[in-house]
Amino acid sequence: MSTNHEYAILGGYNRTKVGRYLAHFSAIVSAALVFLLLSLVDIAKRFGLAVNVPPVIMSLIGAGAIYAALYWIFDRYAWQLPIAAKLLKVPNLAGTWRCDGISQDKTPPLSWQGQVVIVQSWDKIRVHMRTAQSSSDSIAAALLDDSPIGHRLMYHYQNQPKPGEPVDLAAHHGFAELTFAMDGRSATGGYFNGRGRFTHGTMTLTKETN
Repeated sequence: MSTNHEYAILGGYNRTKVGRYLAHFSAIVSAALVFLLLSLVDIAKRFGLAVNVPPVIMSLIGAGAIYAALYWIFDRYAWQLPIAAKLLKVPNLAGTWRCDGISQDKTPPLSWQGQVVIVQSWDKIRVHMRTAQSSSDSIAAALLDDSPIGHRLMYHYQNQPKPGEPVDLAAHHGFAELTFAMDGRSATGGYFNGRGRFTHGTMTLTKETN
């Protein structure tokens, strides 16, 4: 079963540095919360109130818990904010795309259509394509910042024909490279297949929905 997988960032901000900055920020936030909580307890005791802080509360505001919460927010949402995306040089490609392809192995070249669904977070990505005859899923990928031309997505995929298709349409692996325009609304590129089906061609993607 295909799932989202990690992807490499080429020419963008180092993921290790992002994790380090989040860890430092988590420690600061945790220290501030602990100080605030203990100050409130001290104030309550001055007014004669018996206040006990359960250990579970202290664990919830520990640096580890704060880091986990901040990283989840960053991985799901914060990385794709316009300012963050510009600094990190990682575009948000998630959405549904119309794909118009041309197989160059036919005479004349054969046109085909499909739909590409890209699921993406800061850590992971998945490129799923559906056509009338088959479907494919990425199993490895890399994103390259190629400003001011655009952003290049390179991915290795596995294709599976639908039941009942001709035997010459065999399951196979392939590689695709797409250059996305700076406005994030279109992409052009090519593909080639191997390990079961030796074909190649070009693709043009047009974004339909986010």
